[in-house]
Amino acid sequence: MFKRNGSSRINTITPTSENIVNSAAWFRLEDQLNWYDTKSLSCQSWYKRLKTAQVTLAVIIPAGSLLPPACVALYTSIAGVLIAVLEAVQQMNQYSTLWVTYRATAERLKHEKYLFLSAAGPYKSLSEADSIVMLAERVEEHVSTEHANWFNESKRMNTANKSEQGSK
Repeated sequence: MFKRNGSSRINTITPTSENIVNSAAWFRLEDQLNWYDTKSLSCQSWYKRLKTAQVTLAVIIPAGSLLPPACVALYTSIAGVLIAVLEAVQQMNQYSTLWVTYRATAERLKHEKYLFLSAAGPYKSLSEADSIVMLAERVEEHVSTEHANWFNESKRMNTANKSEQGSK
């Protein structure tokens, strides 16, 4: 029913049935699985880089006290400003939140893929055509749930930012 495929980090197994491989549902699953996996890795990388830079700057601030007194204030001010800017970039882009959200969606899609390929769970005892329809519905459910969560979180963040600006 399926074969190994080494073309991608996540897509190691593909079905052998041409009906499945050529279906819009399978294409959508593979496309979304790759997108969420790639975006999760990117957000994780950005988050870790920004946090590493912040911690590094914070740790070397005390070392600035070893500089000549005329340089200490400038050195610590620049480091403090950079820490604040890096944190602002992280907060605006929400790398931490998106990393976790995208990873969770990728894992749900991967789970769906293996249930489908194993004809297990909701796919048990279904014909190939019914399984493809079920796959399409469940993939879209996962993707639309993640999109709705993203939209609600974005709306919440905008409302919170407007409230902060209004109270100043």
